[in-house]
Amino acid sequence: MPTLFESRQAPLLPRQKFYSRVIAYGLISLAGLTASVLIGMFGYHYFEGFGLVDSFTNAAMILSGMGPLDPIKTVGGRVFVGFYSLFSGVILLTTIGFFLMPIIHRLLHKFHVESARARDD
Repeated sequence: MPTLFESRQAPLLPRQKFYSRVIAYGLISLAGLTASVLIGMFGYHYFEGFGLVDSFTNAAMILSGMGPLDPIKTVGGRVFVGFYSLFSGVILLTTIGFFLMPIIHRLLHKFHVESARARDD
């Protein structure tokens, strides 16, 4: 079964390949956040009738955990904002974890390689 990362026995990935991996994971994370903001913008525009700028601002504020700026007037908008807030909390944490995954893997892999060298000496 192919894996996304090198195994314990493999040497540490060269820096250039590591940087490429971080950039790739960063772009995927950015795409996920962008899709999440677009979902929020659509919901605010559809349920509350906000313009694009107000929809973006409110969606970004909820996604960041700050909360909406404008009061929600419709029942549909309140239901949407409730579900979007729950969705945003999960997406934000997942995206941060996904972005940090190659960095944490490299740190753990480097620690494992160094501890294996110390045992061999």
